[in-house]
Amino acid sequence: MRCPNCRSIDIGKIGTNQYYCWSCFVEMSIIQGKLSLHQVEEDGSLSSLDDLFEDEQLRLEN
Repeated sequence: MRCPNCRSIDIGKIGTNQYYCWSCFVEMSIIQGKLSLHQVEEDGSLSSLDDLFEDEQLRLEN
């Protein structure tokens, strides 16, 4: 698995279907076969980054 944001393979699992990129600090969730990306803000809240990517970039390969 590679981070769609920075292309790093430095990904850690943080929960069921939830991953974290240690290179660019983006949280990823797998929802119905697609990745949903979020930036973790200073206050701990999440901001969606999905609008920065095309659907094809977020679709998981089988």
